[in-house]
Amino acid sequence: MKKLFIILIFFSTISNVSASIKENIIKKFTDIRNISFDFEQNINGKIENGNCIIEYPKKIYCKYNLSNQKVLVADGKSLVIKTISSYYFYPLKKTPLDTILNKEYLLKKIKNLEQRDVNDDFINFNFIENENEINLFFDKKTYNLIGWQTVDIYQNVSITYLSSIKRNQKLQKELFKLPQQN
Repeated sequence: MKKLFIILIFFSTISNVSASIKENIIKKFTDIRNISFDFEQNINGKIENGNCIIEYPKKIYCKYNLSNQKVLVADGKSLVIKTISSYYFYPLKKTPLDTILNKEYLLKKIKNLEQRDVNDDFINFNFIENENEINLFFDKKTYNLIGWQTVDIYQNVSITYLSSIKRNQKLQKELFKLPQQN
């Protein structure tokens, strides 16, 4: 009987620790208005890096460290990827970023999802939205969003890792103005 009691206390403690990690992630993510970060992105083995600023809801500006001066901008409705020689325009809702940049939607999802521990360092939440598989990763100690992985309907795997994260900075509103085509 004593062993059963100790086992129940052990599992209850583990459950409470997991719940508190999830609650802390939700609280910290709720308090974010914007984040800026450096990133490394791997799309089917092709690695690119640079820095981004996300302003919730649904705005992002990324400048890549590439010779073609690649920039990605979303203004809440549309997404533009521009380089020296190309210009791509997409409705934001047709991309996985539409979900990733929707903080309120992500918070609802996280509240209803089971968390998965990845190694001893990360917490993962996985779901499918508009035929895209989305994995969100949070640091277990800081509760910061540290990356995401998407698998789109064409089975393209895109992994984005965030570092040097800053929260709630003062931003210039024109930053999210879509660049014009040359």
